[in-house]
Amino acid sequence: MMRFILPFIVFMIMAAFMYVGLSLDPHEVPSPLVGKAAPAFTLPQLHEPSKQFSTQDMKGKVWLFNVWASWCTACESEHAVLMELSRQNLVPIYGMDYKDKPEDGEAWLRSRGNPYVLVVSDREGRVGIDYGVYGVPETYVIDKQGVIQYKQIGPVTPENLSEKILPLIKELQAK
Repeated sequence: MMRFILPFIVFMIMAAFMYVGLSLDPHEVPSPLVGKAAPAFTLPQLHEPSKQFSTQDMKGKVWLFNVWASWCTACESEHAVLMELSRQNLVPIYGMDYKDKPEDGEAWLRSRGNPYVLVVSDREGRVGIDYGVYGVPETYVIDKQGVIQYKQIGPVTPENLSEKILPLIKELQAK
């Protein structure tokens, strides 16, 4: 009888872990960066590589930082949402073309429209690593002090924009 009890206990523990794990939303991966200073970087601008952009340029502003790439199929689905947000002029959107050839990123924006105030090129993906990018697209809400307040993994949708991102932006801009 005892030889069955230990395997049964191990099985029950494993089943409990699986039950909890399968009930989690994969888009709700907690980011260790939320609530911490956004990693500082200086990168070349996509459209003018001789010019640099730095996170220091954004101190005192609430902004969105969207990581995308021309090879990213999910980026296509969020692009219309970002274009509409850009037209509304509620918050500046800065983009980072991630692990991409600059000419491919430029062509992608030319053909679809450019919702960004400015786009930087992270060709090697080093800044993406600092930001904990799991895959593109990912979007960060960064406050006036340069602290990441929210991370959207996956495409920005009209629902998460209206329910989470825009209310947070309004709150942060009022501070």
